[in-house]
Amino acid sequence: MKTKTETWRNIATLENQFEAEILEQVLKDRQIPALFRSYEDLAYGSLYQSQKGWGSVWAPPEYEAEILALLEEIRAQAAN
Repeated sequence: MKTKTETWRNIATLENQFEAEILEQVLKDRQIPALFRSYEDLAYGSLYQSQKGWGSVWAPPEYEAEILALLEEIRAQAAN
């Protein structure tokens, strides 16, 4: 039997922890299920993150378009 998160997919790569924290709060406020995975590695510290991004957001596929739209809005506001 599959667990709830086995059908989730990687929705987007996040650029930094600040972006991840804002997105996480917005998704919680909208009651959208999501899991945030940091790419930080204990052995290499933030070396991997500087090359690949802070981490990723995982969620059920039916929320992908909404999450990507929210992420785009967050990034647009951060650029201003």
